[in-house]
Amino acid sequence: MKCALVTGGSRGIGKAICVKLAAMGYYIIVNYKSNEDAANQTLASLKASGSDGELLKFDVADKDDVKAALGSWIEQNPDKLIEVLVNNAGIKQDVLMMWMKDEDWDSVLNTSLNGFFYVTRLVLNGMLVKKFGRIINIVSLSGLKGLPGQTNYSAAKAGVIGATKALAQEVGRRGITVNAVAPGFIKTDMTEGLNEKDLKAMIPVHRFGEPEEVAATVAFLASADASYITGEVISVNGGLYS
Repeated sequence: MKCALVTGGSRGIGKAICVKLAAMGYYIIVNYKSNEDAANQTLASLKASGSDGELLKFDVADKDDVKAALGSWIEQNPDKLIEVLVNNAGIKQDVLMMWMKDEDWDSVLNTSLNGFFYVTRLVLNGMLVKKFGRIINIVSLSGLKGLPGQTNYSAAKAGVIGATKALAQEVGRRGITVNAVAPGFIKTDMTEGLNEKDLKAMIPVHRFGEPEEVAATVAFLASADASYITGEVISVNGGLYS
């Protein structure tokens, strides 16, 4: 059975990605950390559309938790190949660096950057054996141009971008592509506190994006049509550049 693992798949962009990949025929493994109700809603949406999947609870920032949950799942499901991995889990702790606490830095770096490493390392082995795989990392406009108040988030996402380019060169000959998608301002719970009226004036298309528009880009990168694209960062930001 061909599977797609989406970390942070219970809400927002992650949920939209789960729905889109399910429509492509993948069995979806919906990872979540704590919001079980939202994760169940995502799974219910998949099943209501005729697709299937399951929930897998673990904290991507905790290597022992990743190994216990994801490692055990891989061992116990030898007939289910994780063909697509979407590293979507991430958090923000926005504050100017002069006031940033150690935990503000650590939590953001651990979730986005270390989480990418812990999860991808486990999943990669199966892809190498099968000589096929799609790894898609959700980064950010912040990781490309930097944004004030997001030194930690920008550093984390920029780190994942660098890792994306390096890993793509390591595994390309084994039929595995590694790419990143960098959303700009997307309508999710992470942006609901922002002043959309003022910010959209900076965006050439003059609006915030929808999670489904990010998911469509992820779906393309997961498809056979994108087999010659690797090590790339695709921006989904309405034309908003530095």
